[in-house]
Amino acid sequence: MKNKLNEIIRSVRAYGGVTRKQPIQEVFEKLQTTYQFGNMLPNYGDDAAVIPWHDEYLLIAADGIMTRLLVNEPYAAGKASVMVTVNDIYSMGGRPLGMVNVLASGDEEQRRLIVDGIVKGCHKLQVPMLGGHLHPDVPDDQPALSVTIIGRARNLLRSHLAKDGDRLLLAVDMNGRAGCKSVTSWDANSGKSPEELLHRLDALPLISDAHLASAAKDISNAGILGTAAIMMENSGRGAIIDPFAIPKPDGLSLEQWVLCFQSFGFILSVPEGNVTSVREIFADRGITAEVIGKVRSTPIITLESDEASAILFDFNRDKITGISRQKAASG
Repeated sequence: MKNKLNEIIRSVRAYGGVTRKQPIQEVFEKLQTTYQFGNMLPNYGDDAAVIPWHDEYLLIAADGIMTRLLVNEPYAAGKASVMVTVNDIYSMGGRPLGMVNVLASGDEEQRRLIVDGIVKGCHKLQVPMLGGHLHPDVPDDQPALSVTIIGRARNLLRSHLAKDGDRLLLAVDMNGRAGCKSVTSWDANSGKSPEELLHRLDALPLISDAHLASAAKDISNAGILGTAAIMMENSGRGAIIDPFAIPKPDGLSLEQWVLCFQSFGFILSVPEGNVTSVREIFADRGITAEVIGKVRSTPIITLESDEASAILFDFNRDKITGISRQKAASG
């Protein structure tokens, strides 16, 4: 069992979706000096920026799509650009209002497929693409696509407010299939109607409006364990996680599953007394929601089963993004 835990740890720590986040800290520290010019809330790793607006909040998020996905699977890349930004808004308890994009593609067929994918994603998730900017004069092997989205929320689910003693709840849609070939992913969107997708996503604003969770985060390309670890890093916390409590579909190993980018997947930090209510909200929408761990004050992520335990990350010496509200407060 110890060997199995160590295999998972090696896979997560070496995974590109985790290691590629290392440069974030330097960029974050420079850009946060500009906060003084606005009325936004400080950001310690949230999926979207937050601007108080009357008695609500505006949410603004941006995502860029990996070049290899644009080159190898342009239609899927276009769809993904909508999905990832929409998930960022819902993960914070909001609902999307609209998007804009910046597209660079010099190949007419490639550009057509990317735009067709964007249109498909917008229709599936019922969000308008309101405008953007096009660079049609880049080399065929160097396309780029970024999407910015704006949304609104009555209450917020933030990613840096996990509390000691909270349960870590994983919410995933098991009704799916292996996704894009260019990235490790799980597609639980295809084959579902817009009504089904929006009903599923609306679980997050319901949880937020009822104040049932301390924190939430969209499962990014860091995968299940990587995203849970980033939430703990942002919160200045640690966690004990049982990887064998993670629900997974047939046909994938646990090592493969914990690295998957999820088309619908969220980690929530939930007070113990609210776990049943949160699980019921997800269950009503056909979503599997299971407790996989517990938040603790010591900033160490430990994988633990009945027979063995091993450290995944020790934030006393390790970093993923390097962003922590605790470090910011002490600095």
